[in-house]
Amino acid sequence: MTETLQPESACVHAVPSQWLAQGFRLLTLREFRNATAPPAFAWIEQRLLRAPQRLGRHGVFFANTFRPEIMAWLSQQLGRPSIRTDAGQAHRNALWPTMTWHGEDRVWPDGARTVEWFVDVTFPHQASWTAFQQQWRARLMGEDEDSPECAEKTG
Repeated sequence: MTETLQPESACVHAVPSQWLAQGFRLLTLREFRNATAPPAFAWIEQRLLRAPQRLGRHGVFFANTFRPEIMAWLSQQLGRPSIRTDAGQAHRNALWPTMTWHGEDRVWPDGARTVEWFVDVTFPHQASWTAFQQQWRARLMGEDEDSPECAEKTG
């Protein structure tokens, strides 16, 4: 079971990332389970990854994509996310971090049941991870001067 700094399940403000060996785990999505209805989702107000932009024809697609300013910074540091071989075929730039979903069940004090969805971001080289930490430390720590505390939002 995951322990976040959020006092209640309705709270969606950012929480600090958890450190991984060469990366971080970021809470991005909360899935509310309901035995008699389809699940509901809440997007966590973090400032590293893009929020889902729109509904697709077959529902919401939750992709992992960095926000534009972070994409631009990563491109400057590591090159484009997709590069071409000498033969002209596109492939993933191996210098870029990988992203995978990680889910944890949680039961809240009020009895709500959720799945906390995290994105694990792992950098292939310590140097790029260190540079990312230095550049985006405040966002990794869940700091956002524009976002009031949960009690002010829900109280």
